Amino acid sequence: MTGVGAGAGGSGLRVELVRTRADLREFVASPLRTHPSELSVPLLRSVIGRWHRDPGVELWLARDGRGTVLGRSTTHEDARMSERMGGRTLLVGAVEAATPAALAALLRFARERAEAAGATRLLGPVSLLPNQTGGVITSGWHERGFVDSPWNPPWYVDEWERAGFERCFTGSTWICENLSGLDPETLFGGPVDPRVRVRHATRRGLSEQVPMLRDLLNRSFAGLDYYTHIDERQMADATDGLAHLLDERLALWAEVDGRPAAFMLVVLDLSEFVMSTGGRLAAPDAARLLLTRRRYRRDAVLVVKGTVPEHQGRGLMRVLSGELLRGLRAGGYRTLRSTFVGDDNPASAAQYVRMGGRPLHTTTFYRQVLS
Repeated sequence: MTGVGAGAGGSGLRVELVRTRADLREFVASPLRTHPSELSVPLLRSVIGRWHRDPGVELWLARDGRGTVLGRSTTHEDARMSERMGGRTLLVGAVEAATPAALAALLRFARERAEAAGATRLLGPVSLLPNQTGGVITSGWHERGFVDSPWNPPWYVDEWERAGFERCFTGSTWICENLSGLDPETLFGGPVDPRVRVRHATRRGLSEQVPMLRDLLNRSFAGLDYYTHIDERQMADATDGLAHLLDERLALWAEVDGRPAAFMLVVLDLSEFVMSTGGRLAAPDAARLLLTRRRYRRDAVLVVKGTVPEHQGRGLMRVLSGELLRGLRAGGYRTLRSTFVGDDNPASAAQYVRMGGRPLHTTTFYRQVLS
């Protein structure tokens, strides 16, 4: 199945596989031409390049009759996600479109692709897995997106649902503002188990600390329906370059009797920089970022946090939240944003509620069971 003309549904659109460097450039540029630059944060070009080199991932372009690119997507399979979903699942990712017709064509094509491969389910948009980034925002469209969080126009929701997809893994991103006026002791103070000790990640020791954080992440999230085990390569990709930009006050873990039990990973919010380069982070851009990184110490993003099952409910997240707030205040940060928190996990949102936070975007993934 070549994909040429597939999924067009009489719309005059065709969906084609990305084959050449020119195709790849169009794949990167497609959302940059259609989404407001002040709202949408592009995927890093280096990440898209890795997908293109991966034989298990297919990149697609939706073109009109004149050859103009009006949308893009990826398709791939992951055995771990298929097991989670209860049947062979085709994952649809990086879905962006300039028009409703282009989005409809991409979604019809994904279904055709899944049926031809013998898959029984579709899940998306994921890039490349739900525990990495993806989803559709269903409210808060006037608020800008941020790194590791989606942004899309409102009509995306109608097109996904018109195509027969149903919502799953719903949640919200969060924002906490005016951090300088918050008192860590008032919000998160209280007795601390003497066996508990808080540690901070360090740039120099990060290579030894990343495997420990990966273990904590996998153990903490193993019970979530959308989560798939992160392997060493995926963790290396996710933390590539982190040491150069790490604020050591914001990457924390708690030990109980000397053993890691809970963690928080908070990073500088580089969304505006990534917007300014269109997702490019080549050597000259990286050098400019390092020279100007102080200007980005205004906003931070809580990427992920968790507690291993045997220590949940023991107040470790309260202790880490207090230490994080002290670090944010000491660093002069104005706001803290959080990647999506599932609606079925109110305990995780409690930290933001205590800090006077509010939901920024409501989010959802979409799934479809094929007959």
